[in-house]
Amino acid sequence: MSHQTRLGSSEPRASCLDLWREKNDWLVRQAKVAQDSGLSLRRQQLAQETLEGLRGLLHSVQGLPAVVPVLPLELTVICNFIILRVSLAQGFTEDQAQDIQQGLERVLATQEQLGPRLERGLWELWDSVLRASSLLPELLPVLHLLAGLQAALWLSTDRLGDMALLLQTLNGSQSRASEHLLLLLKTWSPPAEKSDAPLTLQDARGLRDVLLTAFAYRQGLQDLITGSLPRALNSLHEAASGPCPRPVLVQVYTALGTCLRKMGNPQRALLYLVAALKGGSAGGPPLLEASRLYRQLGDTAAELESLELLVEALSVTHSSEAPQLLIEVELLLPQPDPASPLHCGTQSQAKHLLASRCLQTGRAEDAAEHYLDLLALLLDDSEPRFSPPPCPSGPCMPEVFLEAAAALIQAGQAQDALTVCEELLSRTSSLLPKMSWLWEDARKGTREPPQCPLWVSATHLLQGQAWVQLGAQKEAVSEFSWCLELLFRVTPKVKEQGAPSYCEQCCRSDVVLQQLRAAALISRGLEWVASGQDTKALQDFLLSVQMCPGNQDASFHLLQTLRKLDRRDEATALWWRLDAQTKLPQEDTVWSLPLYLQTYLSWIHPPDREALLEEFRTSLLEPCDL
Repeated sequence: MSHQTRLGSSEPRASCLDLWREKNDWLVRQAKVAQDSGLSLRRQQLAQETLEGLRGLLHSVQGLPAVVPVLPLELTVICNFIILRVSLAQGFTEDQAQDIQQGLERVLATQEQLGPRLERGLWELWDSVLRASSLLPELLPVLHLLAGLQAALWLSTDRLGDMALLLQTLNGSQSRASEHLLLLLKTWSPPAEKSDAPLTLQDARGLRDVLLTAFAYRQGLQDLITGSLPRALNSLHEAASGPCPRPVLVQVYTALGTCLRKMGNPQRALLYLVAALKGGSAGGPPLLEASRLYRQLGDTAAELESLELLVEALSVTHSSEAPQLLIEVELLLPQPDPASPLHCGTQSQAKHLLASRCLQTGRAEDAAEHYLDLLALLLDDSEPRFSPPPCPSGPCMPEVFLEAAAALIQAGQAQDALTVCEELLSRTSSLLPKMSWLWEDARKGTREPPQCPLWVSATHLLQGQAWVQLGAQKEAVSEFSWCLELLFRVTPKVKEQGAPSYCEQCCRSDVVLQQLRAAALISRGLEWVASGQDTKALQDFLLSVQMCPGNQDASFHLLQTLRKLDRRDEATALWWRLDAQTKLPQEDTVWSLPLYLQTYLSWIHPPDREALLEEFRTSLLEPCDL
């Protein structure tokens, strides 16, 4: 009897309800004061006090049995507590799922529909609550807000199927067929709150717009990565029209620029990139995309200028704006993915991209300067790790050293190149004893990557070329010979089944090994030619053709040497083969080679090979003197 009296007593309950309502409204106003506070410490203190106040209020409300008159306020306090807690933590946790579940269970408790707790998941609870809400229309506005928070939680954890089912139910859809989430979000129309409803930090319609923008951006970025460009364009346009904070709008405009560039519309792409650069201080992604756009257009000067600005932008630490005490779009976006076209990397990665593009476009002096700056930046930070990166976004440290040495040689700074090579050798010397077991170690899963001996050998190759530039032939031949000795210790891996990334890595290493052997043999052969030792040169050129049959440079050098030694029949036979090969479509294998090796091969490439062939045609096929 006393229990019935307590529950049925309306006056104490009404009095508590008024006090709780006033407390909730006061805390919401305090949160808004905190948001407007210019002092970050004061703002954080007020926000934490508000959070604790909401926590205490929620405990008070839920300390009594659930009753229908109190449910709108109770669910409002739950929503305010979740919104503030998520915004302060800058992300959702499992705690928010428990808060939502407890609120749903309290609703069902008033309808005597609450079964054993362990038998119901969150979706089953939502299904029951939304069916029961037809009996409790006063709960609909705040239930839609709570459902928006549930949808945000599921979006942030990629539970898109559950999110779609929830939205279908909210929209009153009788079908459980698969519907596009973007359409479901656009057709979701939360009921307006009554003017006398308890205050909320964020209303359901505002949260709906945030969800729509976040999902549209996520979907657009995913379609952009997978190549579904028209769908990506539509989704990104939808995102751009939503409530985007400036940092997100910069990303959306950059993604639109990327999409339009890939669709062959560079002028419109450029307009979006300019808008992205005007949108805020986070200029890294649009500058990187601008460099790609200018590269595609063939404007090398503008491309390199964009990369220089990118390096400068990444060297400045920008102070981020204080986040709103709301559920914002940023909270619902996935973590930055290195594979994303919007990932601009670090300052050192941008500096490497600038240096490598200078080297590739023939700006040797600029490349050398940028590589030296890059090495200073990397070595000043911490002891570099000599292991390949987890993603193909750039080379590992030894290859950066090798590219730097190649750039210095190209720029005529051979002595600096030798210094860089010596530094690299001092860091890789411990790997030498294991080189003869290269691919066997890789197959057994040892820590040394398959490229280790190739890096060491390539270092000696570049040292040899530096000595050539300095006119020290003896030292050059010695380095080339040492390079060859190391390379011939390595046995290419026998082809077998394995993980795609592992097989691709080993196949690339096989190609690099083959080309390094040919390059070292050709380089030493050229030094023998320079010193008048044509017979030794012939041996090296012959061996280089055997090691790398598809290397036409080796065949051309061999042809010149055979002609010089007056070995007419062999030269004629080789000329016929070369003449036939030049008429066949040429496979571009350079793409699979590291940049340092591409650069090196350009140094030993015979100039004007077609003219040489024509000259041999007239000289080798003319009648012999009787």
